[in-house]
Amino acid sequence: MSTILFSILTLILGLVIGYLGVYFLQIKKKEYLKQKSDDIVKNAEIERENMLKKAEIDVKDYTLTAKNQIDEEIREKRKEIQKWEKRLQIKEEALDKKQFQLDSKQEQLNKKLEDLKAKEDLLDQESVKLTSLLEEQKKKIEEIAKMTTEDAKEYLIKQIEESAKKEAVVRLREIEEEVNENAKKISQKILSLTMEKMASTFVMEKTISTVSLPNDEMKGRIIGREGRNIRSFEKETGVDLIIDDTPEVVVISSFDAKKREIAKVALEKLIQDGRIHPARIEEVVEKVKQELEQEAIDEVKSLIFDLGIENLHPEITRHLSMLKYRTSYTQNVLAHSVEVAYMSGIMAAELGLNMKLAKRAGLLHDIGKSTDQEMEGSHTTIGAEIARKYGENEYVINAIMSHHGEVEPNCIESVLISIADTLSAARPGARMEVLENYIKRLEELEKIAKKYKNVKNAYAIQAGRELRVIIEDQFTNDNDAYLTAKEIAEEIKENMTYTGQVKVVTIRELRAIEYAN
Repeated sequence: MSTILFSILTLILGLVIGYLGVYFLQIKKKEYLKQKSDDIVKNAEIERENMLKKAEIDVKDYTLTAKNQIDEEIREKRKEIQKWEKRLQIKEEALDKKQFQLDSKQEQLNKKLEDLKAKEDLLDQESVKLTSLLEEQKKKIEEIAKMTTEDAKEYLIKQIEESAKKEAVVRLREIEEEVNENAKKISQKILSLTMEKMASTFVMEKTISTVSLPNDEMKGRIIGREGRNIRSFEKETGVDLIIDDTPEVVVISSFDAKKREIAKVALEKLIQDGRIHPARIEEVVEKVKQELEQEAIDEVKSLIFDLGIENLHPEITRHLSMLKYRTSYTQNVLAHSVEVAYMSGIMAAELGLNMKLAKRAGLLHDIGKSTDQEMEGSHTTIGAEIARKYGENEYVINAIMSHHGEVEPNCIESVLISIADTLSAARPGARMEVLENYIKRLEELEKIAKKYKNVKNAYAIQAGRELRVIIEDQFTNDNDAYLTAKEIAEEIKENMTYTGQVKVVTIRELRAIEYAN
C-alpha cells in the first residue's frame, strides 16, 4: 500500500516538475524573442544614422566640388533635402506614435501573461483535487473491482498519462500560437518602419535609375501585402527601391551599376507581366541576371571579332564582359579597353610592330578591374594573375603590369599600351572633371608663362595639353625663344600635376609694315 502511494506521489511530482519546466521554458523563449526584437530596433536605428551621415557627407562633397558651375542647382538640391528632412521628421513622429502603440500592445501582452499565470495556478489547484479523487478511486477499485495492486497501479497510471499528455499538448499549442503571432506582428512593424526610414535617404543622381509605371495603383502591387514584395525584390537584387509621392515613377538606388540595371530590367518585366509576388520576383531576377550576363558576353565576343583577336580563353571573355558595368571616373572600362586596343594597334601598325599583340594587350590591360573589388591587390597585379592563369604570353602579362609604371616594360608594345591608356583616359571629354579644377589648371599654365619678362601673352589650348606662348620679337632672338620654352616646360613639370604631357610652343613673329601713299 505505501509503495503504491509513493509511486503515485512520485508520478504526480514528476508531472508538476515537467509542467513547471515547460512553463519556465516558455518564459525564456518569450524573453529571447523580446531581446531579439529590441536588437532589431537598435540595429535599424544605427543603420539609419549611418545612412543619414553618409548622405550628408555626399551632399557636402558635391556642393564643394561643383560650387561655381551649379550654384542654382545646389539651391534647388538644398530645398529638396529640406523637403526630405521634413518628410523624415514626419515619419519619425509616426514612428514614435507607432512605438507608443507597440508599448501599449506589450502591456496587453503582459496582462495576458498574468492571466495565463492565474490559469496555471488554477490548474495546479485542479491537479491537487485530481490527486484526491484518484486516491478515492484507488480505494473503490480495491474494494469493488477485485483488482490486484499491480493492475490497479497500471490502470491509474495509464489514465493519468493520457489525461496529462492531452492537456499539456493543448496548452502548449495555445501558448506557442499566441507567442508566435505577437512576435510576427511586432517584427513586421519594426521592419516596415525601418524600410520607410531607409527609403527616404537622399542620394546623388549618378546612383539611381527610374522606372515608369502605368498607374499609381502599381505601387501598391510592388510593395505587396505587409511589404513582402518590396522586401523580396530588394533582397534578390541588392538595391534600394524608393517609392514616394512622385506620380507613376519608382526610383532604384544602388552604387553598383550592374545591380541597378538588373533591378531596372527585372522590375519592368514584372510590371509588364503583372504577376508580382516573392516567388515570381526571384524567378524573374535570376532570369534577368542570366540574360544580362549572356548579353555582355555576346557583346564582348563581337568586339573581340571586330578587333581580330583569336584564341582567347572563355574565362577571359567572361572577365571582359564584367567590365561592361564598371566605370573609372565615369568612363566605361570596357569601352576604354576597346579604345586602348584600337589605338595600340594603330600605333603598332605605324611603327611596324606586332599589331595583334598590341591589340590583345590593349584589350586586356584593365581586366583586373573585373574582380579587384573581391580580391586584394592593385588591378594590374590581379589582371596579370588572371592572364597568367589562362595562358597569356609574357608580353601581354608585362603590358598589363607595366601600363601604370609598376614594373619596367619588356617590349615596345608594352610602352604603346601605357601611351594608349593615357591618351584614352586624358583626352578631353573621356572622363568627368570638375569645371572649377579644369579652369584652374588652364589659368595656372597661362600664369606660369606670363611671368617671364619677354612674354607678351599665353594661351592654354587642347584642354590644357598645349600652351602657346607669344613672345616679344624686338627683345629676343630665336635662341631666346627656345630657351624660354624649355624653362616654362621645366617649371610646369616641377609645379603642376597632370597626366600625359604638356606641349609648350613659343611664337616669335616679326612684322614689317610699310605704307604706299
